[in-house]
Amino acid sequence: PVILRPHRIGDLGWLIHRQAILYNRQFGWNVGFESLIAGIYNQFQDAPAHPAKDLWIAEQNGGIVGSIFVMPSEGLPGSAQLRMLYVEPSARGQGVGTALTAQAVSFARDHGYKRMRLWTHTIQEAARRVYAAAGFRIVETVEEDNFGMKMTGEIWEMVF
Repeated sequence: PVILRPHRIGDLGWLIHRQAILYNRQFGWNVGFESLIAGIYNQFQDAPAHPAKDLWIAEQNGGIVGSIFVMPSEGLPGSAQLRMLYVEPSARGQGVGTALTAQAVSFARDHGYKRMRLWTHTIQEAARRVYAAAGFRIVETVEEDNFGMKMTGEIWEMVF
């Protein structure tokens, strides 16, 4: 079984390390991605407690198999940002991404956010399926040159 738990000391560094390696292997993303996510996790940690934020770790057999977090969207009062959904290859297809996303959406609703946004890329097909099934819709696309690759970025949104 997979359990969701709060993050604890050591998790943030591990998540940065693991996701940098996985996305390099899967998509060819370079150290620019690792640098970006280190900053994103730092923003989460440094954000004040209010408006509400939280991060969940998915564990299976004592090991981390995924994570996700929610924090306020910068410049969009009343909006939550869904960040850094990731699932280990060994746990994919077991509903881990769906469970993490449902936890994040429920948290945002329960804490009075009016909408939730996220940023992804068209090449992240599995994540896009999870977001669509959860009720998110694409509201913007942009051609990007990120992490050593040209690709299409997307902003997805869900209004509560």
